[in-house]
Amino acid sequence: MHHTEHHFTATEVVRDIVIGMSDGLTVPFALAAGLSGTVQSTHIVVIAGFAEIAAGSIAMGLGGYLAAKTDLEHYHAEEQREYLETQEKPDVETHEVAEVFRGYGLSAEQAAPVVEAIKSDTKRWVDFMMRFELGLEAPDPDRARKSASLIAASYMVGGLIPLFPYMVWHEVRTALWMSTGITPVALFVFGFIKGRFTGVSALRAGIQTAFIGGLAAAAAFAIARAIS
Repeated sequence: MHHTEHHFTATEVVRDIVIGMSDGLTVPFALAAGLSGTVQSTHIVVIAGFAEIAAGSIAMGLGGYLAAKTDLEHYHAEEQREYLETQEKPDVETHEVAEVFRGYGLSAEQAAPVVEAIKSDTKRWVDFMMRFELGLEAPDPDRARKSASLIAASYMVGGLIPLFPYMVWHEVRTALWMSTGITPVALFVFGFIKGRFTGVSALRAGIQTAFIGGLAAAAAFAIARAIS
């Protein structure tokens, strides 16, 4: 009988979508809601909303780019340090490899041939130390670009949802109530889908996302109204 295991591995992609979409749903909604209490023109709200979405997506995308770039630079710096240590301190590095296997319950005699096999190839040796000593996985070289694009795109998609009623209805109060009704539903659907992909309870993920996003939006709305 053939056994097939299914594991979700696109955690970084989901993380970027969550970062972009959740902020995109809450920040433009809070801005639009705050403006709704001070202006009577949906046209002004839409213009301000588009400006915020543009600025927010650029800022969020740049943040994702810099974070991924920093991870890549950190990995390469640690990798170079490990290469240097295998040359200058081979005995210490050999002992560290053996310690990893002892941590899994292997005796010194059982671990010895495996340690020697790993040491026989410097790249394999360094890769082993990076993963099991430092807990670092080699980042995708294109991760920074992909992360920036995904976060920015998710932010824009999320931001258009609470802003959409202001494009359709010309009465500010009506648009506000419609936006207030649509945004929590969008947050729930987003969380539900996220839960299905990550393997957790989809219903719980949807409720949790809607609650946290709604709480953030409510806080931002209250602050905006207080200031205005």
